[in-house]
Amino acid sequence: MSNHVQIAAATDLDIYFCDPHSPWQRGSNENTNGLLRQYFAKGSDLSVFAPDYLEHVAKKLNTRPRKRLSWKKPAEALDQLLSEPLNPPRVALTS
Repeated sequence: MSNHVQIAAATDLDIYFCDPHSPWQRGSNENTNGLLRQYFAKGSDLSVFAPDYLEHVAKKLNTRPRKRLSWKKPAEALDQLLSEPLNPPRVALTS
């Protein structure tokens, strides 16, 4: 995210970073890491895996229903989000 300032300006979005050594601040990331551990050991060098295997793993994870998405698959939730640009999901705000 070294270009986060430019990305934020180009997209008119705020970008936030979690505090170091605070996994509770990035639950989605930690959950995804756990799912990836089913396929790759911690610290694995992904460059040794064939691109088609990496695609296979990505497809498996993106077609797996998630409780957080009301049991929709991530690919389905993304398709729905992109097909309804005038009805974005609500986000919790902090003040």
